[in-house]
Amino acid sequence: MYIYKAAVVGAGAMGSEIAQTISYSGIPVFLKDIDETLIHTGLDRARQIYERRLEKGKMTREEVEAKMALIRPTTSYSDFKEVDIVIEAVVEDIDVKKKVFQELDRTCPKSCILASNTSSLSISELGVSTGRPDKVVGMHFFYPAHVMKLIEVIPGLDTSEETVMDVVTFSESLRKLPIRVNECAGFLVNRLLMPYLNEAAYVLQEGGATSPEIDQAMVDFGFPMGPFTLVDTVGLDVCHSVVKILLKDYGERMKPAEIWELLYQAGRYGIKRKKGFYLYGEKVEVDKEVTTLIQNFSQKEGRPKPFSPERIILPMMNEAALCLQEGISSAVDIDLAMIAGLGFPQPKGGVLHYADQVGIDRIVQQLEEWYLHLGERFWPAPLLRRMIRANHLGVKTKRGFFTYA
Repeated sequence: MYIYKAAVVGAGAMGSEIAQTISYSGIPVFLKDIDETLIHTGLDRARQIYERRLEKGKMTREEVEAKMALIRPTTSYSDFKEVDIVIEAVVEDIDVKKKVFQELDRTCPKSCILASNTSSLSISELGVSTGRPDKVVGMHFFYPAHVMKLIEVIPGLDTSEETVMDVVTFSESLRKLPIRVNECAGFLVNRLLMPYLNEAAYVLQEGGATSPEIDQAMVDFGFPMGPFTLVDTVGLDVCHSVVKILLKDYGERMKPAEIWELLYQAGRYGIKRKKGFYLYGEKVEVDKEVTTLIQNFSQKEGRPKPFSPERIILPMMNEAALCLQEGISSAVDIDLAMIAGLGFPQPKGGVLHYADQVGIDRIVQQLEEWYLHLGERFWPAPLLRRMIRANHLGVKTKRGFFTYA
């Protein structure tokens, strides 16, 4: 099915950027919110993106106005009677989203696809709240949506293959990079990201290294930013919500470091609050309050464990192997998602290619060593042991997650 008209529900930062992305591809799109003030704020945000293109000489004034005219503000679902796809981008609350989907189900044509931009909530649960679960799908954009290429396309248990393929094709028409992710808690990117961020937090609270030291080490490794800068950028409140979902489904290996809760309760959500792991004013700086909090905590931890970039990469590698084992995504798509969605160092080829370079036997050895010190979150994925038995050790045996000539 070709998408001729689209709609976005929620004119916040994400919703307005999704609407702008759709309009840039030449497709008319309604942008809906509960009142006109919110909609105008969303329209202003979309216009700012176009104005930056204009300033750089990438668009003419006429082109900017033509694209903006494709974004149609509305406070009523009644305008959705002829749309082909609606993308929901409201607050990350399953009950709120269900109410939106029920309203969309009553209003939109039966052929209309109902997509959710949720980063971690159940697509199957959203689908069953409607009378068209075959038309309900996850379409997870990454922030900022007008820049980030990756889109996770997540079918629920009842989503039809036709719906999945229509959304993949639509994503490609937006000049995006869609990957199919079979439904699981946290989907793919967040499921792999959180163990990495969590291990960095464990190192910090143990006193093994400071947040600037850890951030710099991971930038030196090849990431565009360190884990604590990333948390402050995304928002600790967002990470807090995702971690709760992961802990519920995956148990002990996703148990969050205590430092997350301490900062969350202190309202240190990151850049949006001008304070997180760092202070954000005229310049970014370490906050003495956080330093003292961590020092007090690390004194209770005893002797700190050694820090290395490999320690905080290992849980991400292990979770990637579990995702492959469970059929969540293909090895190619996992690496693509890590590069396009998380900025995993491209020269290393993605997390699974990097595992092949290190050697699967070496990775399992390291996981087992850390398991003795730190417990369940380092228990090796069964797939890794099977690969060792089959001599699929990576580059050195020319067969690992990938095949090498």
